[in-house]
Amino acid sequence: MKEEIIYHIDQDTLELKNPVMIVGLPGVGHVGKMAADHMVEALGAKKIVDVYSEHFPPQVMVKEDSTVELVGNRLYLAETDKADLLILAGDSQSTDPAGHYKLCEIYLNFASQFKVNRIFTLGGYPTGVMSDENYVIGAANNINMIEELKEKGIQFNPSEPPGGIVGASGLILSFAKLKNIDAACLMGTTTGYIADPKSSKALLGKLCGILDIEVNMDALNEKIKDMDQIVEKIKDSVTGGELDEYYEHTPASDEDLIYFG
Repeated sequence: MKEEIIYHIDQDTLELKNPVMIVGLPGVGHVGKMAADHMVEALGAKKIVDVYSEHFPPQVMVKEDSTVELVGNRLYLAETDKADLLILAGDSQSTDPAGHYKLCEIYLNFASQFKVNRIFTLGGYPTGVMSDENYVIGAANNINMIEELKEKGIQFNPSEPPGGIVGASGLILSFAKLKNIDAACLMGTTTGYIADPKSSKALLGKLCGILDIEVNMDALNEKIKDMDQIVEKIKDSVTGGELDEYYEHTPASDEDLIYFG
């Protein structure tokens, strides 16, 4: 199997209102993935496309009823008062460079097919340290979009992230530019060591402000409480309560520092 694309709608008759694509796939701290998954649930989004590929890991996911499902990514449709959102979420990014390019081409074909006018990719920005304040760093494929997003509280720093953005979150921006679609990557700051629902909430809050929509955050708040409990246990067992000191003396790997997908 190479790429298998399964539609669950009559795509030729689907008419969308101000369509915007949101991309949140697994990456650092699962920041982008958790934000996208939460949007799907909170907005009652409907699955419209399944994507399977030989470039995904050779595994299946075991569901709650103990049945299995092939690893893949999915495109969902969520209707809001302001715009119709196409949310790309799922299990994996490509395991090899060629697959990243192939799959991003497929994702951009969806954007063109459904006449998307804007794309926001979501990811994590690893800092290597714990912080009570989560902020969002951005990159975009045109200057005008940068100026607009600055007014929404997105930070743009010269040549940051250092080393660039690896994976779908970055490639999609350049692919979109070739198709004359405005696109930006929004990255929530995170330690880079653990799944970070707090960063996902901060990221999603900024995205909602940009899109002028509301998304119930209750489920994310519960995940934050659960993660806070886990962090407290790590503090007690690993460092005697000084987790910040532990992070300061445990630098991220080179791969962590350049992968923001």
